[in-house]
Amino acid sequence: MTGHDLRDDLVFADEEVVAAPARGQDAWKLLIVDDEEEVHSITRMVLGGYEFEGAPLVFLSAYSAEEGRRVMDDNPDVAVMLLDVVMETPHAGLDLARHVREALGNRLVRIILRTGQPGQAPERQVIIDYDINDYKNKSELTAQKLFTAVTTGIRSFRDLQAIDRSRQGLEDIITASADLFRTNSLERFARGVLTQMTSLLRLEESSMYLGAGSGFAARDREDDFVIIAGTGDFSDMKSRLASEALDGQELELVRRAVGADDCLFDHECYAGCFGMDSGSRHVLFLRIKRCLSELEQRLVHIFAANAAVAFENLLLNREMTETHREVIFTLGEVVENRALIEGLHVHRVAEMAHLLACKAGLDEDDCELLRLAMPMHDVGKVAIPDRVLLKTGPLDEVERRIVEEHPRLGFDILNRSGNRIMQAAARIALEHQESWDGSGYPAGLAGEDIHIFSRIARVVDVMDSLLSERVYKKPWSVEDTLAHLREQRGRQFDPVMVDLLLGHRQEFLALRENILQQSRDVEMGESEKKS
Repeated sequence: MTGHDLRDDLVFADEEVVAAPARGQDAWKLLIVDDEEEVHSITRMVLGGYEFEGAPLVFLSAYSAEEGRRVMDDNPDVAVMLLDVVMETPHAGLDLARHVREALGNRLVRIILRTGQPGQAPERQVIIDYDINDYKNKSELTAQKLFTAVTTGIRSFRDLQAIDRSRQGLEDIITASADLFRTNSLERFARGVLTQMTSLLRLEESSMYLGAGSGFAARDREDDFVIIAGTGDFSDMKSRLASEALDGQELELVRRAVGADDCLFDHECYAGCFGMDSGSRHVLFLRIKRCLSELEQRLVHIFAANAAVAFENLLLNREMTETHREVIFTLGEVVENRALIEGLHVHRVAEMAHLLACKAGLDEDDCELLRLAMPMHDVGKVAIPDRVLLKTGPLDEVERRIVEEHPRLGFDILNRSGNRIMQAAARIALEHQESWDGSGYPAGLAGEDIHIFSRIARVVDVMDSLLSERVYKKPWSVEDTLAHLREQRGRQFDPVMVDLLLGHRQEFLALRENILQQSRDVEMGESEKKS
């Protein structure tokens, strides 16, 4: 804006300016968008010693609406924007406000419109049409009024931030609650609870849940604890020891809380220990920038205790899933051990199927579902007579037809359950002998008509069976087994699955060998106990 004396635009009375505080770790960003250099200088001078809740201002400047767009693009966390209307165009400031609200979707920044030409932008109209938070005529804007307007804007921004963080925390909790079968759901739930608490109480974002590495049993060692989930300073410290993250005074508060099985506050932090019916204990730790009122302390205690109950329920749910998994593996082993010399075939094919599914790009949930369902692929063999299943010589036509019934028998056994794991297992049991070229059984399915779980099961089952010793055959060599997979690529096996397996053969062979070695170690330990 040219042709205007700055003294007509900004009139600052002789008012006391607060001395500049020591700069803290956090700051509030104030963006000044105005084409008059003196407006920037005077605003910086008047607000130079400003601080709110212990944090100072960081000043950002833009001298046109276009420059203001770039600054907002790079700084979405601007708290307050002091915005002129008339710059490169008569409505440049209003265009920028619309860009921020609509194009950037930024509803948090508080926009204070400052204009020396009120007629260019009628107050009532622009506040409604452009989502403006405050409107100031420059000729009436004293230093005190500017201070008040910025303070009101920052306070509103802070509150909206807390609401937004609270929403994000709730979304994290809801996502984890709907996804309990994922291995990290407990940690995700914990992180959501911490975010929710620190947002609602306007605390510093650094907080953590402590427990033991294998669950939430409170203690990993006699005098130390493991970080289960954290926010702020502790967000990247999952599974590390509390003694590595806390100073001596903080760690001592945690230990006293655990020793007393109580909740303790000091002037800078909070530690609460919560015992559960199962015997486990959870520890919540918060870093606090300000003194909490008695009501807030009670809210922390209630919220943390309720969250601990939720953790207990989640942990029980995971334990039930693990028990379910163990039962499935045990039943699968019972069936397979009739014909195997060495055990753990179902463990090996389950882990190999999971690995191949990951290589094939299946999502995490499907990969885990396949791992859980795979051990039951041959459950139909339970109905095959020993004289056929354990026959050392070639099968005659009648015996072959008996063996070829095991996919349908397995499907009939598993399909009675509505459980999603059992349904997946039923599908695999029915189709795991189908071939890519349609020559398999029982239905002669071909290509992608065969479910991808079953195509994965087919190749890893054959690979492990060939490498294993059975009552009716010796194990094949690795070279002969891999050659057979290449030969049957596009015939028995999905060519994509064969290529993935062969392309990562060392990973699959190492995985198989690790499981075999674990079995040998267990057997050796049991043998030593007997001796």
